Amino acid sequence: MKVNPYLNFDGDAERAFNFYKSVFGGEFIANMKMSDAPDVEKLPENERKRTMHISLPLSKDTILMASDTVPSMGHKLNKGNNNYISIHPESREEADRLFNGLSVGGKIEMPMEDQFWGDYYGSFVDKFGVHWMINYNE
Repeated sequence: MKVNPYLNFDGDAERAFNFYKSVFGGEFIANMKMSDAPDVEKLPENERKRTMHISLPLSKDTILMASDTVPSMGHKLNKGNNNYISIHPESREEADRLFNGLSVGGKIEMPMEDQFWGDYYGSFVDKFGVHWMINYNE
């Protein structure tokens, strides 16, 4: 079984994913707009450029996915701390690179530090309101 994080944004999905792509690297395997869907004429013009689905592979087993909400369909984004994306890199250097890259413009909750449980760990909320944990275990 594979589990892939799926995020929702309120019109910022593509901008957020271009930012994530700048940190993780790689290429999108999907980037579809609402205008690609059937019956697009039923959507207000300002919602047609929203992201219907975007996905970015982070590793051979993990794909980060997202879409934008569609307010005209009753969607409302509620940002909260009920979900984190927990990343487990293969080195301290990669942990620092990801933490420093993804936290730009965001709010650091815990800086990257050696923790009492033995791991090198930090957490933050990025500039798009997404919560992240970076955890390296030797």
